Amino acid sequence: MLKAAGLLLAGTLALAAAAAGWVYWHLNENIKSVDIDSALGDNRPMSGMTTPAPSASAVPTGSLNILVLGSDSRSGEENQELGGGSSTGARSDTAMVVHIDAGRTAATVVSIPRDTLVTRPSCPLPSGGSTEVAYNSMFNSAYAVGGPVCAVKTVESITNIRMDHYIEIDFSGFAKLVDALGGVTVTTDEDIDDEDSHLTLAAGTHHLDGAQALALARTRHGIGDGSDLGRIGLQQNLVKALLDQISATSLLTDPARLYRVADAMTAGLTTDTGLDSLTELTSLGRSLSGLSSDAVRTVTMPVVPAPSDRNRVVAREPEAGELWESLR
Repeated sequence: MLKAAGLLLAGTLALAAAAAGWVYWHLNENIKSVDIDSALGDNRPMSGMTTPAPSASAVPTGSLNILVLGSDSRSGEENQELGGGSSTGARSDTAMVVHIDAGRTAATVVSIPRDTLVTRPSCPLPSGGSTEVAYNSMFNSAYAVGGPVCAVKTVESITNIRMDHYIEIDFSGFAKLVDALGGVTVTTDEDIDDEDSHLTLAAGTHHLDGAQALALARTRHGIGDGSDLGRIGLQQNLVKALLDQISATSLLTDPARLYRVADAMTAGLTTDTGLDSLTELTSLGRSLSGLSSDAVRTVTMPVVPAPSDRNRVVAREPEAGELWESLR
């Protein structure tokens, strides 16, 4: 699911929108947020972010770690139509840790398979109290039981890396973003025929609309061995394809399209409180203006089949630990 591309996009889109008061207000109101820092307190890994420059106009250049989730929530009519299934509950359908290097001209995107068995830490609940520690729990259950706060805490416990920011996009927001950009061009190495995602594609290059791109991001049973690892490869290719589409689209010279893209993105977006305004997204976007798709490395957390369940995976050590260490 390509939430990482939406993240890299957001600031650029906001620049032109900020010129009109109502547009700025509307897009700002679109953004939903969660106060993750207050919920988790100080018992977290140290942040790798550098201290902001004294000048308010200076563009941040320090390294940054962002947890980007694609939510499979079926809440709302549009999400139900795109996702199918039950209208209750949600899980993190896609999880990517985006590490942006100091200087912000290169990035590493690490996908965490949702079927990974982890020790899920105790997480605070919005209603008060907290969840119990859960052993051999599927990674994507963290979002289901404790929302964004538990997803962040679980990732930090796995990686020992502080997540400086959090970005989540839902089904309909992703599809609308792709449509607003005029679609996205991808190349598949094999035929795809997945009854669950309702996607049928012959091997080759295709220009996909929003619903098709979402179906590609959710496809797993029509490729390879049907595992989550095959789907992750499609998602990573989709992230880079979307970045290429953004670069090729003259958003700043087409105000109408710029507004459609910004509206689509912000309407499907949930962030931490450090990114919940156009001003903050603009600052992030400006700092990433030198980052191209060629400078984005995509990898998957090393895993092996779980001894307790061959349909699940666990982190492969020491490789997984070495990967996270390289990003600290």
